This record gives sequence, structure tokens and C-alpha cells, in this order.
Amino acid sequence: MDADAPHIPVLYQEVLAGLAIVPGGFYIDGTVGAGGHASGILKASVPDGRLLGLDADPTALQISRQRLAPYGDRVTLVHSRFALMQEQVEARGLGMADGVLLDLGVSSMQLAYPERGFSFSQDGPLDMRMDTTAERTAADLVNNLPERELADLIYQFGEEPASRGVARAIVAARPIRTTSELAAIVSRVVRRKKIHPATRTFQALRIAVNGELEQLEQGLRAGLAVLKPGGRLAVISFHSLEDRIVKRFFVREQKDCICPPEALICTCGHQATVQVVTKKPVVPGQEEKGRNPPSRSAKLRIAVKVGGG
Repeated sequence: MDADAPHIPVLYQEVLAGLAIVPGGFYIDGTVGAGGHASGILKASVPDGRLLGLDADPTALQISRQRLAPYGDRVTLVHSRFALMQEQVEARGLGMADGVLLDLGVSSMQLAYPERGFSFSQDGPLDMRMDTTAERTAADLVNNLPERELADLIYQFGEEPASRGVARAIVAARPIRTTSELAAIVSRVVRRKKIHPATRTFQALRIAVNGELEQLEQGLRAGLAVLKPGGRLAVISFHSLEDRIVKRFFVREQKDCICPPEALICTCGHQATVQVVTKKPVVPGQEEKGRNPPSRSAKLRIAVKVGGG
């Protein structure tokens, strides 16, 4: 995929509306990818709106750099995990943001390249690194983790009921080098018709390789920290593990007290930092699902920062 190839970002109009973009505003796209949402944000914030785009994937940054080149110095693109956005903002003296977007999960670009190892539908090395400069790959986990740890990983991050059997089969077949090998092994254990038998195992390995859930927890806190009062945090998730973290974060941060229910008096000193805009997550309509099938599991949640914290 290149910068000229068609790329339709998920919930595009809903994201732009949810961020309530203003002319001249400063926005952060923590997962800039191919620059689809970023381009829309820059168009909506004319004439002098600014955008900081972050991505852990160097290949994605090359594509977004081409796509967003017409916006000139209104755009700053940085190779970085979004969990580090506060450090990136402060290092560049960019000030507080009017909006932050996090579009989570694996992208269609990453799935399209067999050599990246994300897809079980194409043969490639067991890689799955979003940041190709990182050291640990999926092959390291598949071939080196003790069986019990591997089973726990597949159950926790993939919510795979057959995790014990999958782990047992993987250990018995070691060494495993390719996505096709792994998919075939899992398919002999898991019998499922609605989704590919290897879907949950591949998800679990990808999440573990990239530390996605830890990064999300850190990224939500960082996103809130860099927002000015009235600024908006928009997050698109693609599976229940991500959405649960986002929902719980928003619920917690909209409360003035987060003490345990049994506490007789408040000792936490916590004050509400957000007001949730989306009481229920925004999901794609049937037209978008038909036009862009990967969007079918997307959920968008938005909160606005309140107070001066």
C-alpha cells in the first residue's frame, strides 16, 4: 500500500464530529497510520490548525508523511508509541491540545504485508511487531514460553476457551516459524465456524508482542494530561479487551470520588476530570460495514476534559 492507494479510515465522519474541531486548533493523532483521520482533522482546522502524528510503525509513518505533505509545517510526524505523547508534546513545546485521537489495533496496511506476520490468511514469518525496530517477535513467544505461560497468554489476551489445548499443540510442534504453520496447528485444536479458528490466538500474540493493553492504559492517561479543559479524547477500539479499558477509564475519571464502595468517607481526593460524551459507544452503520468489513467491530468512545486538571 502506498500514499495514493485508497484508504478509508473507520468512523471517519463520526471522529471528526466527535472531536468538535475548531479552526487553528492543535490536535494529536496517536496512531496516525496512513493519515486518513489526520488529513480530515487538518482540513477541518484550516487555516492554521496543527497536528502531531505519532506511530510506532516506521512504514506507516512513511505513508502518512507522503499523504500529509501538502499541509507543510502544520504537521509534525514522530516515530513514537502514543503512550509517550506527553513527553513528545513537551519536548517540542507544542502546548495543550484541543483533541486527541487513538485508533487502536492492527491496521489494514499491516495485515496486507505477509512479511509483517500479522495475518493467518497469508504465509509469512511469525513477527507481529508494530514497531519493526523492537526486538521481541511472536516467534520468540511461540517457541520459548513455557506451556502454561503460553496458555495463560492466549486465554488472557485472546479470550480463547481452548487455550490449554492450543498451547499444548504449539509446544509439541516447536519450532514454528511461519503464520501458516501456526494457523494450521491451532485449527487442528479449535473448532469454530463464525471466525477463523486462529483469530483469537493471533490476537493474543499480537497484543503481547506489542504490549498493547499496557500502552493503552498509559496512553489514556497521557492523552488526558495533554488536553486543555474542553478538549476531547476520542478512542476507537476493536475488541472487548480494549473497549473495557477505555470504558472503565472514562467511568472512573468522571467521578469525584473513586474510593471503594465500603468506604464511609472519601479519602482519595479525586476530582472528576472528564465528562463522557458517548453514553454508548458509536458504531459503524450498515453502509460502512458493507463497504469496509474490518470496521464491523469498531467502537468509538469520546470524553471531554473538565476543570483545570
